[in-house]
Amino acid sequence: MDDYLIDAQIEALMILATEPVSEEDLAQVLEVDLEDIETALQRLVEFYDTHSRGFELRHVGQGWRYYTRAEHEQIIARSVLEGQQGKMTQASLETLAVIAYLQPISRARISAVRGVNVDGVVRTLIARNLVAEVDKDQASGAGLLGTTPYFLERMGLTSLSELPPLAPNLPDASRLDEELRSLAGMNERPADDPQ
Repeated sequence: MDDYLIDAQIEALMILATEPVSEEDLAQVLEVDLEDIETALQRLVEFYDTHSRGFELRHVGQGWRYYTRAEHEQIIARSVLEGQQGKMTQASLETLAVIAYLQPISRARISAVRGVNVDGVVRTLIARNLVAEVDKDQASGAGLLGTTPYFLERMGLTSLSELPPLAPNLPDASRLDEELRSLAGMNERPADDPQ
């Protein structure tokens, strides 16, 4: 199969995709070698960049997807009626940030970091497929939450290592974890304590 045909078929498949498409899936559907798909994807990325198209092909999460270019943000925003975008509350954003940076993390620890009950917010984040239960705490049996591939996709990231670093004046996650554990230990009373 020649390069033009591979590129055209990839474009046709990518336009229909509702979620990122992996190189392996493209190779299987098009019945070509994985190396040919990887080369074609890079060729398309360069073509769109060189010709200043209104969109770009970007590797996010676990695959490839089309996105509008950032420089066209204002025109896109004008075309969308006010209030039609699902907006996240401040509580949702804060809770999502705690999960993203400290995952895997239990609801109790999220509540301790935020200082409020987060059950409703976590249910909303799970319903939006931004977080999911990824493990169980061995000691307590509590579900541990982490971000999903959809979170990476929506953030335009390939992996969590691309998250921006926490502000320099904030304690790092391990120090914060130690402080939370010590606070939890101070609040626990011995079983024979009469209070």
